[in-house]
Amino acid sequence: MSEIVLANATLVLPGETVRGAVRVSEGRIAAIDPGTGVPAGAVDCAGDMVMPGLIELHTDNLERHIQPRPAVDWPHAAAIVGHDAELAGVGITTVFDAMRVGSIPSGKARYRAYARRLASELLELRAHGALRISHFLHLRAEVCSETLAEEMAEFGPEDRVGIVSLMDHTPGQRQFRDISKLKAYVMGKNNFSEAEFIEHVANLRELRERNGAAHERAAVDEARRYGAILASHDDTTAGHVEVSAGLGIKLAEFPTTVEAALACRGHGIAVMMGAPNLIRGGSHSGNVSARELAELDLLDIVSSDYVPGALLMAGLMLGDLWGDMARGIATVTRAPADAAHLPDRGRIEPGARGDLIRVARIDGAPVVRGSWVQGVRVA
Repeated sequence: MSEIVLANATLVLPGETVRGAVRVSEGRIAAIDPGTGVPAGAVDCAGDMVMPGLIELHTDNLERHIQPRPAVDWPHAAAIVGHDAELAGVGITTVFDAMRVGSIPSGKARYRAYARRLASELLELRAHGALRISHFLHLRAEVCSETLAEEMAEFGPEDRVGIVSLMDHTPGQRQFRDISKLKAYVMGKNNFSEAEFIEHVANLRELRERNGAAHERAAVDEARRYGAILASHDDTTAGHVEVSAGLGIKLAEFPTTVEAALACRGHGIAVMMGAPNLIRGGSHSGNVSARELAELDLLDIVSSDYVPGALLMAGLMLGDLWGDMARGIATVTRAPADAAHLPDRGRIEPGARGDLIRVARIDGAPVVRGSWVQGVRVA
């Protein structure tokens, strides 16, 4: 691996920003030097920010590339490569690609198994050196389904599964505790009639009653077998958080209320919210806003969710909101790295991976002027 020096930059370090240079050698950060000097052969960043590469713990972006339109199944290799390049271009250097496990193979609102095949295709491309950034898997374990245990059994410790999140989309609770929000979403997506929607809700509730407890136990056991961390999803009440804590969960994805976020803080569970929620000023499902949690000091990590470019924008927004850019950027770098047990990245310090991005702000909007993974430029 070659050596690279990014000089005359505003370095976003743990706890502070300073003007200086960072040198990467053999894929690792070798030195940090203060000042505005530009050594021979260095990249002159002209004051642009240089920060750790962004770390994304939950994105549905790969699914968007695979199915760019309803009923359009795009060739998977091309979709994976396009997804990878998009993330590199917006400054994400480590991603946990979210894939649903647990399916309902029959009925009008059916959704079939796909994760094992897609994961194998992604891992094969990675083995061939076709991907620019670092990829792990995030299995979204849908407990309200028919096939969760069987699908999770197809994965093992060799599959780079870093996160398993417990998803429960039973109507009338969590994300869709307001049934009218679910009705608008499902009827719009699936073109249901009123009667079909009522039948759909009844079917999901019956599935939860029949399989929910067993599926939750299976997901917890499989996460341990993989060596993955467990995450909760859409916790709404202190009771939900109490259950999560009892399972050893240390990451809460998108809690829907202040009550749940406060309970997470009490149990030492990191709170992750969606960048689109922060940028738009609220949740599209009518749940608590990410900005409110940030103002209450209840926000630890940000995920791009369904808009990759939103991750960097959110980190900068939080830096502005808190008056502390290092703290804001930590929500999209160091904090997700720590939550995912990846201590080798997400920070600019000697010995860390040379995953870096150069960022300018033009009229407030972030512009990624370069992305490096282990010192190699990838965008």
